[in-house]
Amino acid sequence: MTGKVSGPLDGIRVIEVGTLISGPFAGRLLGDMGAEVIKIEPPGAPDPLRTWGQAELDGHHFFWTVHARNKKAVTLNLREAKGRELFLDLVARSDIIVENFRPGTLEKWDLGYDVLRERNRGIILVRVSGYGQTGPEAHKAGYASVAEAASGLRHMNGFPGGPPPRLALSLGDSLAGMFAAQGALAALYRRTVTGDGQIVDAALTESCLAVQESTIPDYDVAGVVRGPSGTRLEGIAPSNIYPTADGSWVVIAANQDTVFRRLCAAMGQPELATDERFVNHVARGRNQDEIDKIIGDWAAERQPADIISTLSEAGVISGPINTVAEVVTDPQLIARGMIADHWDDRIERNVKGPGVVPVLSETPGTIRYAGSAAPGQHNGEVYSDLLGRSAEELDVLRQEGVL
Repeated sequence: MTGKVSGPLDGIRVIEVGTLISGPFAGRLLGDMGAEVIKIEPPGAPDPLRTWGQAELDGHHFFWTVHARNKKAVTLNLREAKGRELFLDLVARSDIIVENFRPGTLEKWDLGYDVLRERNRGIILVRVSGYGQTGPEAHKAGYASVAEAASGLRHMNGFPGGPPPRLALSLGDSLAGMFAAQGALAALYRRTVTGDGQIVDAALTESCLAVQESTIPDYDVAGVVRGPSGTRLEGIAPSNIYPTADGSWVVIAANQDTVFRRLCAAMGQPELATDERFVNHVARGRNQDEIDKIIGDWAAERQPADIISTLSEAGVISGPINTVAEVVTDPQLIARGMIADHWDDRIERNVKGPGVVPVLSETPGTIRYAGSAAPGQHNGEVYSDLLGRSAEELDVLRQEGVL
């Protein structure tokens, strides 16, 4: 990319292949940080995510508007020899490839890492898959729903005695995308030392496993199988949701001893802090039902805004349970640039979406354009301007089904 620095990855070129969420989410994160991301879709078979999202306007959906932001849209058939030739020309001029095919797919097309490395010693191949590139289940396809279940994450979701419900989002895909992007950044740093690229292998199941706190050591040393705990975490008290006077709910989290003392004072019941049932973290964990009832009775007599104001002034962590309707008007998120506009050419208006995370003080990431480009819209810019192919050559490649 040229011109004003658009983030810490300005000057880094990423080729993104694959569809749906996990790999493309990694590409989005890299693009947010300033990388030039070239999104490849097979001619005539666009990424299905273009039609995802629960809202529809004039036949358009809007998951893609945010998910494909900061990406250039090109078409290319990697199953054709001429398509592979163009792809390898891109590899020679790029830094990172992100793919989320089933393991072995690139190798089947004669585009394995050994082939890519021959064209570019420093290329970094980021591979996102259900179970990883090795192991007895590597050959299996994977979706977030299955990865969340197989990793044990879904077992902990829901209420005791009930079936483990699906998470409302494809969390496993997002986690894998984040770990993949993290691995790409580590590989980029290592390349500055050695000049060599490497493979980044991110699995959906392992990404879900990595965020499960102490579940594995707790089982290993004491046979504890953590299960669903509804609105609270077992042994962590108080940290729950509580009903308010208007029928809504607030979150109050005061499980740390010092914060619990502040909560007791704010409720006008300082004696609770020295009550042997609640005197420390362990005691409160053993008496969760009792402390939850006391706090619940206090909150039920007050309006949510009053509860949050009172507790915030006292240094107690609390907050509302917002729907997206409240989120998009949240003054803190707006002040931080986290409710961001994306100009969508298809409907000729801005579409709001999440801002760039994290915020960097010197080279912050940016949203340079939304993901509203049609498949192949940037073919000329990429294949002519970058690779030097003539308009006549591109016409022939289109006719042959390569573009």
